[in-house]
Amino acid sequence: MPSEPVSIDNLQLAHPHSATLGEGIQWHGPSQRWWWADIESGVLNAWSGDTGAALSCRLPDRLGCFAHTRSGKLILGLAKRLCLGQLTDPLAQGPVNMALTQLAAVDPAESRTRVNDGRCDRRGYFVFGTMNEAAEKRPIGSFYQYSLKHGLRRLALPAVAIANSIAFSLDGRTMYFCDTLSRVIQQCDYDAEAAQVSNIRPFVTVTDKHAWPDGSVVDAEGCLWNAQWGAGQVCRYSPDGELLQRAAGAAPHSSCPALGGKRGDELMVSTARADLNREALAAAPQSGSLFGLRLPRALAVPETLFDDEPV
Repeated sequence: MPSEPVSIDNLQLAHPHSATLGEGIQWHGPSQRWWWADIESGVLNAWSGDTGAALSCRLPDRLGCFAHTRSGKLILGLAKRLCLGQLTDPLAQGPVNMALTQLAAVDPAESRTRVNDGRCDRRGYFVFGTMNEAAEKRPIGSFYQYSLKHGLRRLALPAVAIANSIAFSLDGRTMYFCDTLSRVIQQCDYDAEAAQVSNIRPFVTVTDKHAWPDGSVVDAEGCLWNAQWGAGQVCRYSPDGELLQRAAGAAPHSSCPALGGKRGDELMVSTARADLNREALAAAPQSGSLFGLRLPRALAVPETLFDDEPV
């Protein structure tokens, strides 16, 4: 019989913010900052918990996902395109500007979709998915891999309404993903160089009727942390899919977890104000902020940087 989940301390307010749709948070060691997107506002944010220094960069379109690159730039998943971005000063405070170079159009013939969740695989290729923005939410979203070496390649995964939970095992051979509306996080065998997937199988079914699986990250013990929209919680699952821990915060729409900090022992979670009515916002006024928790041991794995070295 699986053991009872171990409840850890509640998530605490770390950085007051009012993101409409805060997403994709990650720790970036070189800048010693937490970075995340406000998708609907088209803003890339960064913040240091030690100094309080904060950066914001407004982009020309909504920002679904992003990753830092080996050269110090960023790869950005804007609504319908991938771009390479160069900040004027990644360590600056306040509003900054970014020069963009387009890399690839994404699903240009389908007006209902936009780029959503994404991160680099262990090889340094950018893997992301799209979502259907139309009201009927038919599964017309896809998963892609992008690299300078191979360009944009569609992964042979089932169509989804809302692509989410993209993460990779420590050895890079297993990819996690989900269609949020299915409430099932799946896993598959993954070959980065060939952009091939196989052996698709369920990993976890989220049974809480208020919880919808959103962003995920894998820790140093191979466990997967998943933010669950609507339930205001983050759940940690063993490599076998057993629920090990649960952390809850004061905002119902938890969207993505990240592990990092100077000692690698901090959990940080982005949240959103989207889809909350006046009464819900009054009950959870800190929605859109970052919430955090100090863990009893270091569990962070550095995010793989996008390989933008010349081919």
